Amino acid sequence: MTATRPCFIRDEQKAFEPAEKIGLVACIDPNGRPHVSLITSIMAPRPNQITLGEFCRGLSKQYIQQNPCIAFLIMTMDRRLWRGHAKWTHLRREGPEYQRYNDIPMFRYNTYFGINTVHYLDLVETSEPMPLPMAGIVTSSLLTRLGKGAAATGRVERILKPFAEGLFNQMESLKFISYVGADGFPELVPMVQCQAADSRRLAFAPLAFGRELRRIETGTEVAVFCLTMGMEDVLIRGTFRGFKRYRMVSLGTVDIEWVYNSMPPAHGQIFPEVPLEPVTEF
Repeated sequence: MTATRPCFIRDEQKAFEPAEKIGLVACIDPNGRPHVSLITSIMAPRPNQITLGEFCRGLSKQYIQQNPCIAFLIMTMDRRLWRGHAKWTHLRREGPEYQRYNDIPMFRYNTYFGINTVHYLDLVETSEPMPLPMAGIVTSSLLTRLGKGAAATGRVERILKPFAEGLFNQMESLKFISYVGADGFPELVPMVQCQAADSRRLAFAPLAFGRELRRIETGTEVAVFCLTMGMEDVLIRGTFRGFKRYRMVSLGTVDIEWVYNSMPPAHGQIFPEVPLEPVTEF
């Protein structure tokens, strides 16, 4: 991450106001594992504070109340990127921020839901804004595509469904990796070049954001969030297996152990498969 500071400047607060942006929050589940959610309602109403507007309840809102340490990433439509850390403090279901969220056309004119809760977090640090390093991302993506076939597990039993595997293999989809750092805060690193070697393993060349990716220790439990510009997304969790050469290309690999559908309205675990249960109460 680039140089950090303890507050946003006014221009940055304005840049975060539009709903048309990418906002990610990495938090920690009750078992100490990383979890990542898309929360485009992230804003900075004050220089030392961020807010999250809740319109549907997934796992992340529960987790941040149990463990307040989070990492965030904001990417505006001009591809400027901010990353940092914050701590959840409280929530409100009224007040100026609540009203401000529900005046945004996306929520004000939504037939099904508006913002029902606002979560407040104290900013710990934010990076300086930086552009996505497209040259490094494109080169890393091509190298990943070249070497990933040799990194496949060779096992036919599927973990990723074909749809989710296809999301990871779209060259234009965005991917981000998260893990829990030694300081107890999750880390969140762009990893756009990541692709599926097969349905059980992800692979990536570390040219873009390589310094940060190489800090992840072999055996670390990580979460990888994949997002398309059509707002299709999937979250996996697995074990980082370190870097190895495949077809003369250095690739990091992640063995997939858990898959989660984070798209509303039906959030839920996909793998391991959860058995269907009959509805007995109406």
